[in-house]
Amino acid sequence: MDPLTIGRRIRQLRTDRGMTLEELATAVERAPSQLSMIENGRREPKLSLLRAIARALGSSIEAILESEPLDERATLEISLERAMRGQTFQALGIPPFRIGKTVPTEALKAMIALQGEIERLRDERAATPEEARRANVALRRLMRTQNNYFPELEEQARRILDAVDHPGGPLTQRTASDIAAHLGFTLHYVPDLPQTTRSVADIKNGRLYLSSRLTAKGDPRTAVLQALSSRILGHREPTSYADFLRQRVETNYLTGALLIPEAHAVPFLQDAKNDRAISIEDLRDAYSVSYETAAHRFTNLATVHLGLPVHFLKVHESGVITKVYENDDVNFPTDRLGSIEGQMCCRKWTSRVVFDVDDHFNPYYQYTDTGNGTYWCTARVEMSSEGAHSVSVGVRFDDTKWFLGRDTPNRGVSKHSVEVCCRRAPAELESAWREQAWPNVRTPRTLLATLPTGSFPGVDTTDLYEFLEAHAPR
Repeated sequence: MDPLTIGRRIRQLRTDRGMTLEELATAVERAPSQLSMIENGRREPKLSLLRAIARALGSSIEAILESEPLDERATLEISLERAMRGQTFQALGIPPFRIGKTVPTEALKAMIALQGEIERLRDERAATPEEARRANVALRRLMRTQNNYFPELEEQARRILDAVDHPGGPLTQRTASDIAAHLGFTLHYVPDLPQTTRSVADIKNGRLYLSSRLTAKGDPRTAVLQALSSRILGHREPTSYADFLRQRVETNYLTGALLIPEAHAVPFLQDAKNDRAISIEDLRDAYSVSYETAAHRFTNLATVHLGLPVHFLKVHESGVITKVYENDDVNFPTDRLGSIEGQMCCRKWTSRVVFDVDDHFNPYYQYTDTGNGTYWCTARVEMSSEGAHSVSVGVRFDDTKWFLGRDTPNRGVSKHSVEVCCRRAPAELESAWREQAWPNVRTPRTLLATLPTGSFPGVDTTDLYEFLEAHAPR
């Protein structure tokens, strides 16, 4: 039994017998302060002293260790003492205090209930990689159900563009600034934006801070619109990792809808389909956006407006799938939870083959035979701070007739979810090297750790608040 419970039982026996702390201390020949520390659980009594205390109380060691349950008050005091010694109180900066007789029992109950609720919320929001994958799978199912088209977000984009009199076509940097002004924000480009953020909105002062160190490949419009989208959508502090993921998807969707407006892009794509000349490159060039943005936006509009089920993949140069969407029955590898992100893309799939193509100026096209039918994909390689990524969009064989690049001679065979397709080395290589190779594995940093906790996972709030304090108008 722990010292805290032993101490409370000694106190309960003493008070039941009407003894003061001083009287018990005299009976066992100890200082009152020493017995007080024992009763408060701050010191564990030796067996000889415990026997002496039991005799002085007219009881036994067995009665102290195996007596009836403590009364409600003692039980509450023990619970609060343990809570004060735990991580929750320490993390909140609340120093332990002495629980005196004058502290009401109801106050003890309230503090214990609050501590329990804080721990429950912390547990709920400390997303493990498994919880994150579950949330991502649920979100992808919703996107598939909606054909990755969300009319309420399209309507939000339409209202904002109408409010700033956007005439159509590429959205300029000036129009992005007009949207910011319409929402009550001024733009401020600074060199010391916190490293864990892409932008910071000072809601109190109506300021939007962005980095003045954008790379040559960075799109300043995207940074502005992503920051403003959360304000347009009225996002509140995320209550879970699933909520955080949903907000991020909504933000990216609305940004794409502002950069490539539905009212102008749909006729553009319908004309391309009528000409059998749909091209992600043409959509990219028409609206002056990145290839990835054009590919994302195409998946929003393709099924609802063109009747084309599609799939989208973003694959890191290491072969890991980082983003995915599909509603065309393509059979990508999954883990036991159904998550595709984090899996290795087949080496024979377009998204991997494109890394071995020397010509990065022109798009790469490929037909791939799978156990679930033949698919056609168009892919490009783009660079980022995390290395090279391929971005690909694909359709079923029967829908290839609407796209440029359908006459490609490139073909492959991939059994996506079959282990022996490509993820297992050929037998002769494995036989030669299995016992002679020992790679030093680059372990993903999130393999063992939980995902960052907090309202906005990964953001250093101290840096954030210090930044805002330093830049706020005086």
